[in-house]
Amino acid sequence: MGLLDDKVTIITGAGRGIGAAAAELFAAEGALLVLAARTGHQVEAVAAGVRARGGRAVAVAADIATGEGADRVVRTALDTYGRLDAAFDNAGSGPLPAPLAERTEADWDAVHAVNLRGTWLCLRAQLRAMLTGGRGGAIVLCGSVGGLVGGFGDGTQQAAKHGLTGLVKAATADYARHGIRTNAIAPGVVRTPAVEHLFTAGPAFGAAVARFTPAGRPATAGEIAQAAAWLLSDRSSYVTGVTLPVDGGITATRSFS
Repeated sequence: MGLLDDKVTIITGAGRGIGAAAAELFAAEGALLVLAARTGHQVEAVAAGVRARGGRAVAVAADIATGEGADRVVRTALDTYGRLDAAFDNAGSGPLPAPLAERTEADWDAVHAVNLRGTWLCLRAQLRAMLTGGRGGAIVLCGSVGGLVGGFGDGTQQAAKHGLTGLVKAATADYARHGIRTNAIAPGVVRTPAVEHLFTAGPAFGAAVARFTPAGRPATAGEIAQAAAWLLSDRSSYVTGVTLPVDGGITATRSFS
């Protein structure tokens, strides 16, 4: 029996990075997957890799910043497997850090369209499906350590990630009685393809990460996926309304100097 055995599970932002690592892990733990991303060729390649290893996965090219896209991902789960048991709302985007006063309205709108509005649209569609199914379920949002403390990343993204904590609490208050658990994870620095150039450009970035992270290193995408898998599994059956730091100790120390 795997940790997610026979659980119909959506992963958004599944084309690369944490989402792709989650797809590999969740499939190995027995999940039946719906993988979504804006980049159709990337997410189809991830789904093909899961199937090649004996897992079950379908890919959906969808922009979850639109209600139509978020709803289509859920419909794919229902049409393919007949139900929805779990979801890892991982899709997100963010600019390089800059002071808030230097940001434009367009910057704000672009960040919030995916990170907050898009996550809410996915959460809304998933909650509706789970309520209709009557089986309960589990949903995990991918936040950030920047949603728990200041001084970490871009301010527009931090505002959106703080909003995810609010969504988790609201969904728990509204739907825990229906057997639907809603939690979030808050990663620190994760070494993914999106930030690999920062590590390879020179030693300064890696040294800074090691300095302000008590664990002394960035996370791997697989380590973040492991935390999400546990929160989606029945082993966390009494855990809901939580934003779990997966940050190597950053929020324990808030040491950014």
